[in-house]
Amino acid sequence: MIDSVGVVGAGLMGAEIALVAALAGKDVVLSDTSEEALQRALQNLGKVLDKGLQRGFYREGQKEAALDRIRTSTDLAAFADCDLVTEAVFESETVKADVFRKLDAVCKPRAFIASNTSTISITGLASYVSPDRRPYFLGTHYFSPVSRMKLVEVIPGIDTGDGTVGVLMDYCRDIGKAPIRVKDVVGFAVNRMLHVFMIEAIRLVEEGVCTPEEVDIACKLGLGHPVGPFELSDAVTNQLCLQAQEILHDAYGERFRPRPLLKQMVQAGYNGKKAGRGWYRHDKKA
Repeated sequence: MIDSVGVVGAGLMGAEIALVAALAGKDVVLSDTSEEALQRALQNLGKVLDKGLQRGFYREGQKEAALDRIRTSTDLAAFADCDLVTEAVFESETVKADVFRKLDAVCKPRAFIASNTSTISITGLASYVSPDRRPYFLGTHYFSPVSRMKLVEVIPGIDTGDGTVGVLMDYCRDIGKAPIRVKDVVGFAVNRMLHVFMIEAIRLVEEGVCTPEEVDIACKLGLGHPVGPFELSDAVTNQLCLQAQEILHDAYGERFRPRPLLKQMVQAGYNGKKAGRGWYRHDKKA
């Protein structure tokens, strides 16, 4: 039974991973490298809860109760008593390796350690913790926005115990998610499908077949998607999409080669909503 949860990384994904655990009644520790990042995350979560309350997703009182269950810390030692710690930092093996080495030193012996990586091998990441911890190490890949998206890919590594997979599948259901078990391959399941789709969408724009807006409309009205590929890319950042495609290209070859237009967008700093401009204009002057 997982009652206490830690999350490393208070960005968009990490903060909402903490939120869904808190909404399910778990005691949560959210960590980042600065107090400013943590306070910004709590403010953003308040906005998510307010919006959800307006739309009928949450009940009166849930906001205060959830936020009260989340405590923050810049010190990873705060995870010493957590039953589960999920890493949700920058998609870089080097950065993640440093986090896992530190968690290995502070977490209790049978704590479950999970990575929210979207592309990196779980078996490879498990090599950064001690052999005794590897049976309790696995991937739990959430989808953005975590507060709304129900799917979680649960990915065991070579040394992950079957009991660990079962516990984490149950935990995902406990916090209102729908888990699927996925083999530890680069990109797992959803990202392999998604990025082939996104690459072809960019090719349509490069060839002048459709504009980004027209492709998004086509996907929403013709395929029933909730958002189009260019809206999604702007939301998660074009840089992250490019990074994922480069990793997939290294693993699988030509079908995942990033399109030149995406590289140009990233090079120009047109990174999506956070940058004020991506495939769409998001700044106030637009």
